[in-house]
Amino acid sequence: MLDVRRMQVLRAVVTTGSITAAAVNLGYTPSAVSQQVAALEKQAGLPLLDRVGRGVRPTQAGRLLTEHAARITDRLAEAEAALADLRAGRTGRLRVGYFATAGAALVPPAVAAFRERHPDVRLDLRLTEPDDPMVELRAGRADVAVVVRGRDAEPPRGVRVVHLLDDPYLAVLPRGHELARKRVLDLADLAGQPWVDAVVAPGACRDTVLDACAAAGFAPNVVVEADDYPTAQGFVAAGLGVTIVPKLSLGVVHPGVVVRRLRHPEPTRTIGAAVREENADAPTVTGLLAAFREAAGR
Repeated sequence: MLDVRRMQVLRAVVTTGSITAAAVNLGYTPSAVSQQVAALEKQAGLPLLDRVGRGVRPTQAGRLLTEHAARITDRLAEAEAALADLRAGRTGRLRVGYFATAGAALVPPAVAAFRERHPDVRLDLRLTEPDDPMVELRAGRADVAVVVRGRDAEPPRGVRVVHLLDDPYLAVLPRGHELARKRVLDLADLAGQPWVDAVVAPGACRDTVLDACAAAGFAPNVVVEADDYPTAQGFVAAGLGVTIVPKLSLGVVHPGVVVRRLRHPEPTRTIGAAVREENADAPTVTGLLAAFREAAGR
């Protein structure tokens, strides 16, 4: 294979028309330049320079390699510029995994803000439900994952989780329900009610609800399994039960329900952005995390 550095030396010689002048420009000795050209001629299998008076001129093979050396120099400069952009966070690609309610309320404004600041960074967004976005992150299929974590849960080894917001659960009641007259409900007020289960799959969201109910001294009397928040609202509006849902899921409230705060205890899920430790300080990653924090603070 031809040596790229030797091709650059040949280009310097052809450009200046002199081995001595090329040596001065490159900071080499004339003998070192001659040795580099001789080695390249051996690789090429053809003479590259003809002596003309006190200077040199390229042979046909020398002109060919000089032209390619110029193109290689241009491509190397492009590669260095692209790497500089990547290091500075001006270009690149990030794969983002998220769950549905974050996709409705948190992810869109964060992505819009990030794209305004980093227009040349590609974002690949993937809804991971029913899978946990953390699984995608740990498997290397995501660079950033918006996740729900238990309040005191430790992140997996090699993963850093940045806190975004605490998302309280609210009671959703049919309009005209006897409890709707209260502005704030004790969670225990719902103990004797038929429940619409908004989250069936195991995970942090379900654990948050069940643990809070246990702390209030009861287990929910589930009569309907809805498995998503909008569907649960529909069953509640039809008078089939009550439910509790996270505030972030209430971007659209069904006209047939009322929403009330909860206390004693107030169930709350913790939402964070998870990244692998080795990527946590990359400019593109830190820029996206900043956009998520801004969106969460609105």
